[in-house]
Amino acid sequence: MKLVVIEGPGKQGSIKQYLGKDYTVFATKGHIRDLPEKGLAIDIANGFKPTYQPMPAKKQTIKELKELASKAENVYLATDPDREGEAISWHLAYLLNLDADASCRVTFNEISQKAVLNGIENPRPIDMDLVNAQQARRVLDRLVGYKLSPIISKKIMPKLSAGRVQSVALKLIVDREREILNFVPEEYWTVNAMLDKDNTPFKTLLVLKNGKKYTIKNEAEMQQVLSELKSGNFVVDEVKREVKHTKANPPFITSAMQQDAGQKLKMSLATITRTAQQLYEGVQTKTYGKKALITYIRTDSTRVSDDAKKMAKEFIISNYGEKYAPEKYNTFASKASAQEGHEAIRPIDINITPESIKTELTNDQYKLYKLIYERFLSSQMSDYIYDSLVVDIKNGEYTFRVSGNTPMFNGFKAVYMTEETKDETESDDKLPNLNKNDLLKCLDILYEQKFTKPPTRYTEPTFIKLMEAKGIGRPATYAQTVQILFTRNYCEKDGKFFIPTETGCQVVDFLSEHFKDVMNVKFTAEMEEDLDKISKGKLAWDEVIAGFYTGFEKQLKDVGANVDFEPIKTEIVCDKCGAFMVIRNGVNGKFLACPNYPECKNTKNLDGSERVKEPVIVSDEKCEKCGANLVKRSGKNGDFLACPNYPKCKFTKNILTKSSVLEREKEKESFIETEEICNKCGAKMVIRSGRNGKFLACPNFPKCKNTMSYVEPKKVETTEES
Repeated sequence: MKLVVIEGPGKQGSIKQYLGKDYTVFATKGHIRDLPEKGLAIDIANGFKPTYQPMPAKKQTIKELKELASKAENVYLATDPDREGEAISWHLAYLLNLDADASCRVTFNEISQKAVLNGIENPRPIDMDLVNAQQARRVLDRLVGYKLSPIISKKIMPKLSAGRVQSVALKLIVDREREILNFVPEEYWTVNAMLDKDNTPFKTLLVLKNGKKYTIKNEAEMQQVLSELKSGNFVVDEVKREVKHTKANPPFITSAMQQDAGQKLKMSLATITRTAQQLYEGVQTKTYGKKALITYIRTDSTRVSDDAKKMAKEFIISNYGEKYAPEKYNTFASKASAQEGHEAIRPIDINITPESIKTELTNDQYKLYKLIYERFLSSQMSDYIYDSLVVDIKNGEYTFRVSGNTPMFNGFKAVYMTEETKDETESDDKLPNLNKNDLLKCLDILYEQKFTKPPTRYTEPTFIKLMEAKGIGRPATYAQTVQILFTRNYCEKDGKFFIPTETGCQVVDFLSEHFKDVMNVKFTAEMEEDLDKISKGKLAWDEVIAGFYTGFEKQLKDVGANVDFEPIKTEIVCDKCGAFMVIRNGVNGKFLACPNYPECKNTKNLDGSERVKEPVIVSDEKCEKCGANLVKRSGKNGDFLACPNYPKCKFTKNILTKSSVLEREKEKESFIETEEICNKCGAKMVIRSGRNGKFLACPNFPKCKNTMSYVEPKKVETTEES
């Protein structure tokens, strides 16, 4: 027996099918060894050596994996083909006592028979440069998160977190909000001349004065311009005709897919990420069985394999004609930081068109697959060709302009059009035949007062675009970074727009004042470049950490010695000990507290009134762990029953009402069934959501109350520490 270890259980069946009966495929469901949740676990004095340990939640997984590995003649580590996947393989090799220098590492960019078999036939040693790049990121995030979070929790309010990427991302949102608040509108006027030649009217726009870009700033200036125009003539000054070519856009990288799907399909970032993962791991179809439809979805490379280019060219010639296929394959430049060996996101089989499989997919899966499919297909097609006409018309010192485009060959636009290229196909009204020195008739002059507008707030697609442009984080981290900002209550949404909360602004102000490097966008981007250099063997990971920590440690000491953590004092007297009460921040907002805490625990509302605690309601139901009568508690998802002996006993139970039972029955219809078998009643477990996230549950609840931990098949490159 040969053992193949992967991450996501969603692709387990497909890979097993491709490899055959001699192989056992085991899914770890993500990481199995990591830094412990509590404690720094970084030996700063000893070269920043991290202390890893098996994850407690993966105890059973590790046990099963070791048993299988002990019986296997070969063990192949086929975790995802990125830095984090490389690090997971390294941790697996440690736990299974495998030689990391032996040929045990297998990678493939797509879940197809050809790619999987080719990967198994060409194993390699674990790439320690990639591992060290991921290890450096992990250590950096632990140091920043574990050192800063306690400080801002003490200064601002309890249970806050800071992170190397999340805090800089938050600063961008806060800075934009302050730009908007401080924005002062500026007046300007537009002037359009309605002109005519050969009874063909057309509209022109004033753009230049004395050959330079010109903006009218007030009404008096506008009236002066009108006066001068009326005394002059409109004469064609220059006619520029040019045949232009527009090349196709490259196939998707992760960030481009997230942006386009957000803008065109109106999908949330979470939905895009989840749906893309499903298309990558494989969807169950009647036609193909379990079928993976797209290549690996976490990539910053636009590279396309020769086989895929050939497949696309044959399809294009067959379905569109030879003129739509360029003589040479289209190639696209990737960023210098793009991970080598990766491909762009593309369909695995171009012959599986979106329409041919539409009935087999969910609506989200179909829409996203169609977007990815068409973007890739168009990327391999001929240029869009159009005739461009730009006419400058002079009246004294002023130049008016009109332009138009006439399509000559639609090329790649037969399949896919972006917002950037859409304008090239949108011509103005039909223009007459205009030539230099033509004297034109003026039908009317139109003018309008306008005011400059403040910059717009970010949406998910525009914020991802900004993070990519600024070099903050990696494609795999964008979704989680955005999620953290909202779960930490640092941001909220006004429709689709991001707005920072008061807490978010306070965190940014404090960190910007005392930890300038951490909050410096350029510094954060340069750190990403250093991580890229580590992955290519050009820098030592511990030296990069040391270079960062030297300045960071000094800032930590300065804050500890010089920053005053005293809360704001008030004139309200504590009625228990006589001290003047102070304002503190809590998870439920600001309140008054006695400064002599913990000796005096008196608290009040900000107006000095008593903080009334809800009476404890004791139920007749018993705790299934310790036998105590459960009490009613309230949480963010509503009321529930909990053991009164918390935190010693953490048992909780939902409150079942007639309406909640009906809701539960309705909810069952949408449960996602898994291949995991309930070890109590034999039913197939389903994915459910609770206060602490998703978990596996028996569908026969409440008769069978069996639950198991669930790990999302998707993963991100890093998790920032709190």
